[in-house]
Amino acid sequence: MTLNRLSQKRLTGALLAFGLSLTAGTAYAALSPEQDALIKKGEYVAVAGDCVACHSTEGGKPFAGGLGLATPLGTIYSSNITPSKKDGIGNYTLEQFEHAVRDGVRGDGANLYPAMPYTSYAKISDDDMKALYAYFMQGVQPVDMPSTPTALPFPFNVRLSMAGWNLLFLEKGAFKADPSKSDQVNRGAYLGEALAHCSTCHTPRNALMAEQGDKALGGSSLGTWFAPNITSDAVSGIGNWTTDEIAGYLKTGHAPGKAQAAGPMAEAIDHSLSHLSDSDLQAIAVWLKQTTPVSQEGQAKAADQFGSPANYVDTLRGVPRPADADKMTGWQVYDGYCASCHQPDGRGSKDGGLPSLINNTALGHLNSDNLVMAILHGVQRGAESKDVAMPAFDHLLSDTQVATLSNQLLKQFGNDQASVTPQRVKELRAGGKPSPLLELAHWGMGIAGLIVILLIALFFVRRRRH
Repeated sequence: MTLNRLSQKRLTGALLAFGLSLTAGTAYAALSPEQDALIKKGEYVAVAGDCVACHSTEGGKPFAGGLGLATPLGTIYSSNITPSKKDGIGNYTLEQFEHAVRDGVRGDGANLYPAMPYTSYAKISDDDMKALYAYFMQGVQPVDMPSTPTALPFPFNVRLSMAGWNLLFLEKGAFKADPSKSDQVNRGAYLGEALAHCSTCHTPRNALMAEQGDKALGGSSLGTWFAPNITSDAVSGIGNWTTDEIAGYLKTGHAPGKAQAAGPMAEAIDHSLSHLSDSDLQAIAVWLKQTTPVSQEGQAKAADQFGSPANYVDTLRGVPRPADADKMTGWQVYDGYCASCHQPDGRGSKDGGLPSLINNTALGHLNSDNLVMAILHGVQRGAESKDVAMPAFDHLLSDTQVATLSNQLLKQFGNDQASVTPQRVKELRAGGKPSPLLELAHWGMGIAGLIVILLIALFFVRRRRH
């Protein structure tokens, strides 16, 4: 299933969770210096793992669960991971905690769905796991509140089926440093592969929704937003970015002249990556620069190398707008909804606060879903989602208008080999395509039912003969 944890709206004030969730009473103050340090280390590990993002709802209490994670197979609700003995993980031993985080198996023996990225967390070191356990057991406020149960359609509601999936696709074992690499690269690899679980979004998946290791970090659709190629390939990936540009982007969500974070990536930066140390961000950047390059056929040049200034104003003078808004040209839509911020020529504001559309990676990929999603849902930044960097236009523009605008933008400012259809806009507006596994499962159940009916009929026919 598509692990679309990052495509959900994050809780309001999530960053406060790590400060406010610590028990404020004397119990925390009475801890030994060693235990205090262990809990603080665990808190940092939890931030790096972005645990609060999926296990908290907007306006809800930190880690109390209940957030609905949209997947092509249905909505998966996150569990309560506070130390509540009634509804959370307060009764978990360290071994049970490790089993859940690394193997995707709850304390009661039921399998978790890989919307929880345990395939990445399997690589967490023993020391970090102990610190994480200490944080959740002693540094998080317990919340006695059951989370919404997950109810996927049959046969995906049979959690035991995940045991078979795990046998096929779960690689067990903590991260092992590569002795041929520097300490900095190994630190970045550990953060990127284990805690930050970059591959969960950025690695394409096979028919059974498992990550394709030979295309690691090569870009993948999240159902709506697209997680681009972040390998060292200079054309298809981010190989032409400097380490400082990558580290700066991870910290702020901005790479001047190249990209600005939106959607799931913006949320990951706001709630996790921006709170890592500068040395850890540099380590991730150095690691990404030496990953195995993955190229994409048809990508002619790097995504930040497309576009030229527009000069369309004369084409609008004296030309009345059609009564049917769906018949407007791309420049008419742009002039009405975009030019006031991005400027008529597309250069944005001089200070860069309103980004240029020229050399903008949002328009430079062959997959144009992020462009459409930004138009539909806008761009929100900030821990409390109060900073609206770009307004949403889903309530103002039709599918046809969004497609017309997108294609004009791609032609002038982006990769003209990409295109957008009204049908694709409609799909993205509705949350993306359902997984083909649903249809396959329905066919499989139909065939299985037919076989059962035939066997029953054969049984009665043979009884009558005897």
